[in-house]
Amino acid sequence: MALLVHLTPEKNARRIRRAGITASGFRRGVFCMPVMPSYVLSHQWLRELRRGGQRLIVAVDFRVPDDEPVRVGHYRAAVTEITAAEAVSVILRAEDARGYEIVVPRAIAAAELHRVRHVRQVTGWRYHPDAHGRQPCACPACLGRGEFKAADLRRRFATEPPELTKPQLLARLRNADNDDELIDALYDLGSRSRGDVADIAHLVDHPNPDVRYALASALHRYRGGEARRLLARLAADPDLEVREAATA
Repeated sequence: MALLVHLTPEKNARRIRRAGITASGFRRGVFCMPVMPSYVLSHQWLRELRRGGQRLIVAVDFRVPDDEPVRVGHYRAAVTEITAAEAVSVILRAEDARGYEIVVPRAIAAAELHRVRHVRQVTGWRYHPDAHGRQPCACPACLGRGEFKAADLRRRFATEPPELTKPQLLARLRNADNDDELIDALYDLGSRSRGDVADIAHLVDHPNPDVRYALASALHRYRGGEARRLLARLAADPDLEVREAATA
């Protein structure tokens, strides 16, 4: 019998003891690693799993028959379907076992569980096995909101200039030298929280219909009677009706 370990949030422990491990994920199965002589390699996925916001991860040891069909491979490469005993051998003999995983393509019954145990919460790698010592990527795809020290990493390794604050956008609006700068400032203001409509109301009579159109877009984020009156006035603007029809 192959002894495997599945890592899961501690909140799932009671349900798993009662009903077993549910198959999940886009490849539909139970993701696990062999219980190996190396504690770090056996639990290498722990820190990466904690990036999802779980505070406490536990290990669930279970056994499957040696001839159980499973999938094995590195998460960045194609997987191979072989028996559980062969999959364990593949990982034990790998030159670098970091990033490998086994997927049992079915649920694990409660009778197949060996034990549920606590593990050290600082084991393993984050992002990718060779990430330690490299500058992290702070883009939204690699660093989600709410991850450990995410705000600090975004400040230190920003991939884009910081967004302008509301006062900075209003200063940019007041100091605009041309219509294009006005339009950009209005659209940026429209993506923020509401403010004082008096800051932008003077543009309702601007001679450029593109500026008035950008003003109408920004006004949808403002509340109050004055904002509604300005929007109604712009809605009756024949130049904006033509522009709306041309871009529809």
